[in-house]
Amino acid sequence: MGGYAGLTSRGQLTIPKKIRDELSLKAGDTVAWTIMDGLLIGTPRNLEFSDLAGFLGDPPGGLATLEEIDAAVGDAVGRHVAGDHDGSGRAA
Repeated sequence: MGGYAGLTSRGQLTIPKKIRDELSLKAGDTVAWTIMDGLLIGTPRNLEFSDLAGFLGDPPGGLATLEEIDAAVGDAVGRHVAGDHDGSGRAA
């Protein structure tokens, strides 16, 4: 589904009604805007985290188990605490 929106002189966009309806958007809802590969992507903030499953496609290394995800998060947190933000083994 897609649509067009014009940009006003005040920098505002009106999201087409069929898209607002499809996403259950209503007045006052927030949309997070991201630029990815030159594309503007609007993500409604009224979605649950599980609604975004698969948004980026399949993971390059295949699906991960919860244990693998927990280990990866723990490793990243450990590197962050140690000051090793780039994974080089050296403190930044």
